[in-house]
Amino acid sequence: MALSVLAERLGAKFKSHKSNAAVAEARLGVGGAKVILAKPGSFMNVSGGPVSSLMKFYDIPVGNLIVIHDELDIPAEDIRLKLGGGHGGHNGLRDIIAALGSNEFARVRVGIGRPPGRMDTADFVLKDFSSTERKNLPVTLEIAADAVEGIVADGVTAAQAKFHAPSAE
Repeated sequence: MALSVLAERLGAKFKSHKSNAAVAEARLGVGGAKVILAKPGSFMNVSGGPVSSLMKFYDIPVGNLIVIHDELDIPAEDIRLKLGGGHGGHNGLRDIIAALGSNEFARVRVGIGRPPGRMDTADFVLKDFSSTERKNLPVTLEIAADAVEGIVADGVTAAQAKFHAPSAE
């Protein structure tokens, strides 16, 4: 969903790609960096193949990959950026790391919080958004898209300084 927001900003349209993904190509601003936005057509847990295929097709080094994913260990609606590290139990990240043979890529982690009570984690991540979550989702997606642009323009460390700053409440 965050990639759809970013594509709309950039005036890019997603098209089917032979790698089992929907792909949009754009530039961040006039003369800006070229970006390839990709939504794997596979289930999240087996997204490593499409990601790896696209990176080979476009000749993209692992260090230029940015993965946007949900994160249980971050409060709902918070965005955190990270470079490298493990998969933290996230099966989609596990598959991407295995397919690439590297974990040295940037992540835009979109907080979804922990399941309430004894709710199964899989059920929690697959459930539809609540009315409150739906109301707040557009802002969260805009911030995630901003974070991707920040990483591309200024690098992970500078983007972290901006997006991890305490909110002005």
